[in-house]
Amino acid sequence: MVEHPPRTADGNDVAVEVLDHTVAVRLTGEIDLETAHSLHLALSEALAYASPAKPVAVDCSRLTFCDSSALNALLAARRAAQETGAVIRLAAPNPQLRRLLEITGTLALFPVDQDPPPAGRVPGRRPDGPSQ
Repeated sequence: MVEHPPRTADGNDVAVEVLDHTVAVRLTGEIDLETAHSLHLALSEALAYASPAKPVAVDCSRLTFCDSSALNALLAARRAAQETGAVIRLAAPNPQLRRLLEITGTLALFPVDQDPPPAGRVPGRRPDGPSQ
């Protein structure tokens, strides 16, 4: 598993975890204008490990707020993912995020999972890079 320490901004965390069949981007707290850059960096990192067979699952189960700057980061990552055939999925989005996606007409752009990706470790992975 490749897991980097969460990027923290005023109690809000964004972490990347490479699992067997998905790359999880785990969000905690609020993602807004001040913290959207952390989300952008995490999504870019996740896409480095993603593939058509290994989607990026954005775990929104601990997300409390998401604004348009966070939505822009998600849309930019979706465009980048499309170039490689990868997919950005949203896992366990809260009602506020769902409403933002509905209002902006972007809900249909993201596959949605009801449950967050499981936590886990991938054997043979170093903490600082891909398998040896």
